[in-house]
Amino acid sequence: MHGNPMPDSYVYVTEEGVTRHYADGSVEALAWEDVVEVRVVTESGEDVHYILLDRDGEGCVVPRSATDATFLARLRYLPDFDLDRLNLAADSAHDGVVVVWRSPDPPSALPDLEYD
Repeated sequence: MHGNPMPDSYVYVTEEGVTRHYADGSVEALAWEDVVEVRVVTESGEDVHYILLDRDGEGCVVPRSATDATFLARLRYLPDFDLDRLNLAADSAHDGVVVVWRSPDPPSALPDLEYD
């Protein structure tokens, strides 16, 4: 068989929100108006992941490799979002999770999130 292998997920960014479709048929979706926190997860040898969370700790995990200018441009609509902070966290040599943005009116606490 020729051609590129099927990717493990697709990410769609619209004016309304972001959606990730996995190869197994599962879907994660979050409306931009519901985003209260943006995290960056880095691990040596792995793709960087952006995690968007809502007030209930539900969210959408977006691999950096699946992002484009549309995704980054849309993040800038979040109040006081700092694209430089996002890029610094994503390019960090340290493994871990960094909260790069939080809503001016966030919930009291958000749970840790497992990601793929």
